[in-house]
Amino acid sequence: MKNVLLIVLLAVSLTGWTQKTANDYFDQAILKAEKGNTQGAITDYTKAIKLNPKFAEAYLNRAVEKIKVNNLTGALSDANMTLKLNSLLTDAYTTIANIDYKLKDYDKTIKDCDMAISVNSKDHISYNLRALSYIHINDKKKACSDFTKAIELGSSSAFQNRKTFCK
Repeated sequence: MKNVLLIVLLAVSLTGWTQKTANDYFDQAILKAEKGNTQGAITDYTKAIKLNPKFAEAYLNRAVEKIKVNNLTGALSDANMTLKLNSLLTDAYTTIANIDYKLKDYDKTIKDCDMAISVNSKDHISYNLRALSYIHINDKKKACSDFTKAIELGSSSAFQNRKTFCK
């Protein structure tokens, strides 16, 4: 009887040691994303969120991965949840702008970028994305101004975009 009890206690304690936390799944998802395993990353971010429904960073990272598989509706839902949980995660605003750009809603993209820039004035990605949106609505002057600002903030893609669109 003592042996059975000892085995049960040992099994229970080992199970406790092997249970993954939300942070474990989050870290695992990052590694999968870095290796190009987008679906595996989405699955692990989902597991992290199930264990910690207020894990804003997991929602944001899952949104980015969902964009990669063209699940824009799911990505937008996750990015919005990120902001609901933590409005200081400024990358969520840029992520929403990126989704709207992919949906070809350039006016909304510009508004999203305005919000991202108002929260983080050094967000070169939002300046570049807003500039590209201005190109689509035929406002070359504002586009070129934003490309220049993005370049000043360190964007190499904005440099190429300015060469292409601001001749």
